[in-house]
Amino acid sequence: MKQKPNLPFWSLWNLSFGFFGVQIAYALQSANISSIFHTLGADPHDLSYFWILPPLMGMLVQPIVGSLSDRTWTRFGRRIPYLFVGATLAVIVMCLLPNAGSFGMSVSMALIFGLFALMLLDTSLNMAMQPFKMMVGDMVNEEQKGKAYSIQSFLCNAGSVGGYIFPFLFTWLGVKNVAPKGVVPDSVIWSFYIGAAILIACVVYTTLTVREWAPKDYAEYNPAPAEEEEGKSNWFTLLKRAPQNFWRISLVQFFCWAAFLYMWSYVVGAVSETVWNTDDPETEAYQTARNWTGVLYAIQALAAVAWATLIPRFKNIKTAYSVSILLGALGFVLIPFCHDQYLQIVPFLLIGCVWAAMLACPFTLVTNALQGYGHMGAYLGLFNCAICLPQIIAAACGGFVFNMVGGTQSAMMFAAAMLLVAGSASVFLIRDKH
Repeated sequence: MKQKPNLPFWSLWNLSFGFFGVQIAYALQSANISSIFHTLGADPHDLSYFWILPPLMGMLVQPIVGSLSDRTWTRFGRRIPYLFVGATLAVIVMCLLPNAGSFGMSVSMALIFGLFALMLLDTSLNMAMQPFKMMVGDMVNEEQKGKAYSIQSFLCNAGSVGGYIFPFLFTWLGVKNVAPKGVVPDSVIWSFYIGAAILIACVVYTTLTVREWAPKDYAEYNPAPAEEEEGKSNWFTLLKRAPQNFWRISLVQFFCWAAFLYMWSYVVGAVSETVWNTDDPETEAYQTARNWTGVLYAIQALAAVAWATLIPRFKNIKTAYSVSILLGALGFVLIPFCHDQYLQIVPFLLIGCVWAAMLACPFTLVTNALQGYGHMGAYLGLFNCAICLPQIIAAACGGFVFNMVGGTQSAMMFAAAMLLVAGSASVFLIRDKH
């Protein structure tokens, strides 16, 4: 088998550039979906239920795209066709979703339309995202993979910042930030339009600048998969054989991702209640709060980048993980007490710390735990369920938790904080591997 060649910087950049557009779309979704459904007429008790679909589609779509693209060979490549189809579908849905209240439908029909559009959006974004990760695995050698994934991380965070601040930016430029009852404001609609345009432009750029290897070339640089006995590759067998730390790290993941599900579902309402004293989506104050929350999300993303550079300075990764989670818990607690919009920056700086740790520490710990077990790819695919399942469970329980903490969106920040405290404590169940 031949050694994969070193690629110049711009080749590595081109392989991942589409990530920038995909992440803008994800940022628009995470920052605006709850406020969109609230505007369409959803009860705050039910907001978390709309968040069941995104992680569910991630669990279903990503393994399917990976498996199918492994067996796909066309003159356009093996991964790029899925990237292009996913991005094209995402662009169409991004133009339709924020207009769900503009088609003259009843509240119930608008909500159903919005829910169906959200399902299609997450399906298409997952289809568009996976090929970038897989093209790096196909074409980049081991020496350069760290650099390639660092470029993806940079583009991911840059796209997030752009997507988060779009509604705020368009409002500042004079685009209307309020709309009739049940209609999403133009500032959000145009944010989705521009995000869709950037997404397809990034994907076209990748399509024009990246040429995947032909089957013959691919076979020269990548080993053929070994034939394995059926029992050894069975997922249930792998889970049964998984090391204890696999499950302990998954427990920490459960608490962390459940907490963030509640943030994404309720933080717009929490900021609106705390700073602007309203949770009525028909008011200009609520829409201002939504825009400002997008800015806070961008600050969180920047804080995560900064904190990620400090995590390696901790002598023990478990200490770094636990401390980061506790800082995030403190951030959630502070949100209902910061009655000035600029003071809200402080909680989101702290939340950026836990976000950085959630994206770095678990995979370091779990890959260390899996050394010697084989089936690394299968195990990491199964570990992805520790990200998706907590969100599904938290979303399904959201209405019950909402009532239990007092029936306000601000109080859901305390629920998120308590989940993070449990996650921080669970870190110390993880055993060091000597």
